[in-house]
Formats: sequence, structure tokens, C-alpha cells
Amino acid sequence: MRKLGCAVIAIVALLGLAGGGWFAAGWYGSSQVSEDTQFVVSSGSSLTSVARALEAEGHIASADAFLLRAKILGGGDPVQAGEFMLPAGVSPARILETFQKGDVIRRFVTIPEGMPSILVHERLMAEPLLTGEIPVPEEGSVLPDTYDFERGEERTKVLARMQVAMRNFLAEAWPKRQQDIAVSSPEEAVILAAIVEKETGISSERQRVAGLYSNRVKKNMLLQADPTIIYPITKGKPLGRRIRQSEIAAVNDYNTYTMTGLPKGPITNPGRASIEAVLNPAKTSSLYMVADGKGGHVFADSLEEHNANVDRWFALRRERGEM
Repeated sequence: MRKLGCAVIAIVALLGLAGGGWFAAGWYGSSQVSEDTQFVVSSGSSLTSVARALEAEGHIASADAFLLRAKILGGGDPVQAGEFMLPAGVSPARILETFQKGDVIRRFVTIPEGMPSILVHERLMAEPLLTGEIPVPEEGSVLPDTYDFERGEERTKVLARMQVAMRNFLAEAWPKRQQDIAVSSPEEAVILAAIVEKETGISSERQRVAGLYSNRVKKNMLLQADPTIIYPITKGKPLGRRIRQSEIAAVNDYNTYTMTGLPKGPITNPGRASIEAVLNPAKTSSLYMVADGKGGHVFADSLEEHNANVDRWFALRRERGEM
């Protein structure tokens, strides 16, 4: 009898070990994820709802078995909301750990320097992984940069981060400005920086361009910046043709050919470098500039010198067949 009892105990122990091994294998072994798969955990999801979704999509055999093993063998941390990558053959244990502590897949949207708000709106609305509607943001309120977002995130939240970034940058940059600059507030700095942004894409001359326009503001001269003619017509989109004389002569709150001082608002979303150039402009006596034919500008202190530079620019354009 003693031998029989020992045998029974041994058999029970073996069965227990086998059952435990089976139970553990179902947790630490491979799942039914057949290929690398992106899986979204919605905001507010419970582990139970996530397990049901995993079963429905065929990634695990049983939600109930997953939940039982998670309760006994898994960690107690809540699941995160977001999009996650599940590698092929990943174990249920690793799936839970990924949802609890893993990295959420981040997506990116880039707003380049000088992109007007109407195009910022179009870019965000065209991103299929974002949700919800947004209005066209206030011009000059968005800081150009690359921003990350999660699948299914609301466009309002992404836009809000872009606008907070601009406010934070201005709050940091404004106290570091030079004394006696041409603008008297962060808002005016953005307005002038938007003109600088549109007038040059050459980083080496940005501060000089800012210095030139600062000089003209201080002297109460017409700024005569072509992009300010275009903005009321297209809201910052490319004009696609030459500017007409009637448009140069148009009187409105933006056209700096018919008004002195700054426009009533920005004509685009300027980047950090253009804002910093306005806050720390080059010490220059330049009041005029014209294209040099190589992507930059030729600067002049006097109208006579400027007219000579313009004549050379027109001659170059005639040689190129552009006039």
C-alpha cells in the first residue's frame, strides 16, 4: 500500500508539473501572431477588452486563457493607450509587457519654416492617421518643426502642441533680444520675422536682411516686401505668376508698398532662425536689396547704389531670357 501511495503521489506530482508546464508554455511560448503586426490599444481600454480584441484579430487562441495567465504570471501594471508593434511569434507574456511598458509607435508630421497657416491646416487635415477637424490656425502661431503623434490622435491636440511650442520659444527668446531693436513686442517680432522668412532662404544673410528691414522700420520707410503683396491674395500660397501693377498699388493692411510700418499680422509662420534674426539683427546701414541671381541678395546703403544693382539684375534676367 505504501508503494501504491507513493506511486499515486508521484503520478499526481508529474501531472501537476505537466499541467504547470503547459500553463507556463501557453504564456511564455509563441502566440498566434504570424507576422509583425501593428496593434492599437484605444484610450480607456481595460486588459479584458484588449484580450478580447487580440482574440478577435486571431493573435491569441483564447482571451479567457490570456487573462487567467496574465493574472497569475503577468505584471499588475495597467495597459497603455497607443499603437504598438507585435513581432511575429511574440509570446503572450511579451504582448502584455509591451502594452504595459513598451514604446508607443510615434508618427511624425513636419511643418517647414515659412509654411503659411492655410497650408499647415491642409497638411494636418491630409494626415489620415489623425482624427477630428481643426480651423485654419492663426497666422504666425505655429512654430515650424517636426512633431510626433500617435495613430488616432486628435488634430486639435497636435496643433495645440505646435502653438504651445511657438509661445514657449518666444517666451525664451524675447528676453535675450538686443536693446533698441525695431519691434516692441513678441507679436511684432513674429510679424517682421515672417517677412524675413519669406525674403531669404540663405541662412548666412538672414541677420542682414533682418537688419535692413529693422532700419526701414525705424526710419518709417516703406518696407516694400513683395510677399506682403501676395499674402492678401493667396493667404500665403504661391501666386503662380508675376505680381501685377494693380496689386503693387493695392491699399490694404498687409501691402508694405502702400503703407509704412509693419503689416497688421504675420504673413507666414516664421522659424526660430528668422525670429532670432529679428531679435538680434546685424548692425548694418543697408536699406535696400535686390536678388543677385544666385539665390541671395546684393545690399545697398543708398538708392543710387541700389538702382545700379537693380540694373545689373535686370540685365542678368534679360540674358537668361526671363524678361
